[in-house]
Amino acid sequence: MKILRSALAIVAILLSLQASASTEIFVNQVAFDSGAPKIAVVGLDEKLTRKSVFSLINTATNKTVFTGVLSGPMQVDDWTPGKFYYYADFSSVKLKGNYKISTSVGNALTTSTGFAIDDNALAQLTIPSIIHYYHNQRATTPAELNADKQVLLFGSNERVDMRGGWCDASGDVSKYFSHLAYANFMSPQQIPLVTWSMINTAERLPKLMANLKVQDSLRNEALYGADYMMRALSKDGYFRMIVFSYFNKNPDARRVVGLLANSVTTDQYQCAFREGGGMAIAALARVSRWSKHGEYTQQQYLAAARRAFAHLLVNNTKYDDDGKENIIDDYCALMAATELWNATNEVQYRAEARKRAANLEKRLAPEGYFIADDGSRPYWHASDAGLPVVALCRYLGKESDPALRSAATNTIRKALEYNLHVTNDVVNPFGYARQTFRLKDEIREGFFIPHENETGWWWQGENARLGSLATAAIEGSKILYAADHNQARKDSLAVYASQQLSWILGCNPYAMCFMYKFGKNNVPYMSSNFGHGSQRGGISNGITGKEGNADGSGIDFKKEDKGDEWRWTEQWLPHAAWFLDAVTAFSVDK
Repeated sequence: MKILRSALAIVAILLSLQASASTEIFVNQVAFDSGAPKIAVVGLDEKLTRKSVFSLINTATNKTVFTGVLSGPMQVDDWTPGKFYYYADFSSVKLKGNYKISTSVGNALTTSTGFAIDDNALAQLTIPSIIHYYHNQRATTPAELNADKQVLLFGSNERVDMRGGWCDASGDVSKYFSHLAYANFMSPQQIPLVTWSMINTAERLPKLMANLKVQDSLRNEALYGADYMMRALSKDGYFRMIVFSYFNKNPDARRVVGLLANSVTTDQYQCAFREGGGMAIAALARVSRWSKHGEYTQQQYLAAARRAFAHLLVNNTKYDDDGKENIIDDYCALMAATELWNATNEVQYRAEARKRAANLEKRLAPEGYFIADDGSRPYWHASDAGLPVVALCRYLGKESDPALRSAATNTIRKALEYNLHVTNDVVNPFGYARQTFRLKDEIREGFFIPHENETGWWWQGENARLGSLATAAIEGSKILYAADHNQARKDSLAVYASQQLSWILGCNPYAMCFMYKFGKNNVPYMSSNFGHGSQRGGISNGITGKEGNADGSGIDFKKEDKGDEWRWTEQWLPHAAWFLDAVTAFSVDK
């Protein structure tokens, strides 16, 4: 009898361990704002045969504060064949505290990693570290400063002062206004976006930043970025796009360049609106309104923004690699014109802002996605997908004409409704933002960007894209709710935005928190030249479609890949910038 009881006990333990091993709880591993949606995902290897509950437990008291029923099942066979997913929605919980989620399946208890709930929790926990990340990405080691104060222009004997700026990524100490210019439709906004984002947070959340004791450090970092852009502005009126390191440990190898695929360099380093020029003008014009300044005065910041804008009005298509403007020129020029209009109240900038807003309105396809070119190419972007809507929202902060306000608001409405539609009209347990793209003349929809695209080689994790879309959803919902008080749509956009940030912070199929030194699971440290490397508060590229799939289908994440693991693990400036913008949009200044 004793042997039988022992055998039964062993079987019970084994069954319990098996059940526990087959249950996973995916959750934002950092924090939820009190008033924001709060959703975790439970993954199982077998479909539940009856209703199951989950519990929210306060980790300080070990008491259950909320119980809910798991909703589902959902399956994404393209990602995880045979896996069943269920929602654990605890959005109604607003009480400050530290929590974990538990659920019992097959008599085995599974518990999530911990997380916080608090007012402005994400801002409180992450913004100081994001500032720390950027401060440590400064290209200010003696070797970099000595090289950059007299760096050569590619193909010339002329040297220029390009001191300052931030190293682009944990594996790349080059400095970019933008790159991928040769591909025409994929140029990301880099150093100018970072600068504008920090200016935006400092202006939008002054009380909160003061309470966190980071207002001075945030403003100093923003002014540091503005001063770099001032040095990058040529006497002719264009910004120099890239200081490229050639991945060489010798700082004297650095050059001011234009960049093609496979690190081929050229003398085409002049920034078009879409190649960082527009966002640089926007940042300088916006910071010119501050009472505080860096190495340059407010008058100098504004004069530089004016001069650069006037230069691009004449020369922009000359700098665009295909000689034609596209949607990226439109939304970057809209940001530039809007900030100059804000700074000067002059009709010339009002006219340019209205023209660019109208261009974006005309680019909206009947389905609700934007068209990138003058034909039928859908606009999709690996890092700035939300920027057209964000630019329109910023423009509406100044525009007072009722008809023009209505037109821009309608564009925002259609674009955001499309984002909800394309994301939610398939089984999508993590709420990952889907997109429309063209591949081989066929219009498709998918989770991740196509790996076969105009660059010929560039695809990577899309955490910046998720942050940009979260920002667009929250900023846009404020505009739309003020216009028609549609609470259901506002709530849907809040869920959409929250799920993008949760994905970045660990609620994804790999349970990986991509903000370094936050949460339970992080990507490995990546070192770089001049002592740079991964930093606390920096965000890695993230998850992609399956390697080898031209259309970006499937799912992939690799910590090691014979040197190509950067596609997933490398920190990159735009990820933290867009995360900062999204958290700023979510937060209440108090």
